Amino acid sequence: MTTESPTGTITGRGMTMSDVLARWSRVTPDAEAFVDGGTGLRRTYREVDDRVTRLADALTAGGVRPGDRVAVLGLNSIPLVEAYIATLRAGGVCVPVNFRLVADEIAYALTDSGAVAAVVDEALLPQLEKARAQAPAVSQVITLGTDLDETLAAASPEYRELPVPDEATAYIMYTSGTTGRPKGAMLSHRNLYLHAFSSAVHLGSTGSRSVWLSGAPLFHIAGLAGMLPSLLTGGATIIAPSGGFDPAETVALLEREKVTSCFFVPAQWAAIVALPDIADRDLSALTKLSWGAAPASTTLLRKMIDTFPAADVVTSFGQTECSPVTTTLKGEDAIRKIGSVGTPMVNVEVRVVDEEMNDVPQGVVGEIVYRGPLVMSGYWDKPAETAEAFRGGWFHSGDLVRQDEDGYYYVVDRKKDMIISGGENIYCAEVENVLAAHPQIGDVALIGVPDPKWGETPLAVVVPADPAAPPTLESIEAHCREHLAGYKRPRRVAIVEALPRNPSGKILKTVLRERNQAGSLVSEPAV
Repeated sequence: MTTESPTGTITGRGMTMSDVLARWSRVTPDAEAFVDGGTGLRRTYREVDDRVTRLADALTAGGVRPGDRVAVLGLNSIPLVEAYIATLRAGGVCVPVNFRLVADEIAYALTDSGAVAAVVDEALLPQLEKARAQAPAVSQVITLGTDLDETLAAASPEYRELPVPDEATAYIMYTSGTTGRPKGAMLSHRNLYLHAFSSAVHLGSTGSRSVWLSGAPLFHIAGLAGMLPSLLTGGATIIAPSGGFDPAETVALLEREKVTSCFFVPAQWAAIVALPDIADRDLSALTKLSWGAAPASTTLLRKMIDTFPAADVVTSFGQTECSPVTTTLKGEDAIRKIGSVGTPMVNVEVRVVDEEMNDVPQGVVGEIVYRGPLVMSGYWDKPAETAEAFRGGWFHSGDLVRQDEDGYYYVVDRKKDMIISGGENIYCAEVENVLAAHPQIGDVALIGVPDPKWGETPLAVVVPADPAAPPTLESIEAHCREHLAGYKRPRRVAIVEALPRNPSGKILKTVLRERNQAGSLVSEPAV
């Protein structure tokens, strides 16, 4: 297909996920595209495509132009997905925002991305409006609530095709590093389209007969990218409700909708396989069970394999910057190579290197680095961080791995200072920066400690500014509640006289972890 660009030149054009939706609306208009697992709302490809076109027109009428950023803040729902795709159809760049964030954190995403518009759940509108006080460039707000139907009814149903290059940025997904400030990973239309294609090829797809469900929130790359193979192949996507995870209700949903493939983080799978009646449920439609986003024990994996003997248990490993899956472990390897993250997916090239970018021998620990069409183009408006991430011409993951004699990869440690709790990334520097602003805290370090439910949770090790007047747990919790989302807040706090440091002044978190494991680091619940 060719179109005329704004400059007047005729250019070839790739496929975006907006184009994919339009295609299925023409080919199988009455097939179910999305089902809301919480409300039971069901929409066909034709219905979703029409609503996406109208919402794109409303965004355009409000001033959104190709390349403009549109922040989308909402709970899991069909209208949220429609807002994502409508932004792309309008030529904009979608910026999903975590609905758990407080106003200060939302404001950072708005200002850093330069968003000019926002689409928000009615229930979250007060948080957005509070954040807009710091982000005056956001001039248009559309709510996903009672007035959405009026907005769509007033918009044009005419599908206006825009010449959007497939290398253009489609999403800015905020992730963090050791600097303490989130970075926006720029994922292009090509990144996500080819990730969906690679997943369908690598893991297999049943096309229009597939029914996908993910336990991940849609603001998370696992939730967003996870549904795209189903969309690509004309299948149905079941949208799990946001809020507290209920394993019994989730299994009932899997059973009722005859889900064929699904994704949950290890904590969710642990709750599912622990249900006393799980063996009696009719889950015969399930052919593929995926997990990722946090470490899983071999005990849990064996329990999953035993509970679902007719299904493939698939390990998915990667990160936001890679759209996100880079390696998988599937099929018979789930048992033979249990504990491994598998081998590279289609369209992913990997190396394991030392600090000088030299390949390390098999069995030796090194950093896994990537290149290929699934890797992001860079971090939004952060050229120095982008250059560092791509030093040597490969994307540096920060994950330390080893490769066995058969070419399978095993994660040994995380080079980046990060905690993974229940599938959510918690970046120590960000939380430490907030804690350091507490007037009674003189020094602080955050470490991850084992947790039977969440895998690990954050422990704050605090040095009082005045030893005679240490901060109370209540004041620390109140301070964090004001500036941090709930899942980022420390679950335990230890008050110490000083933090261990090396000669250059770097905090020795390994020592803190050892002390905690030995029981010499006394901590108390913060909440």
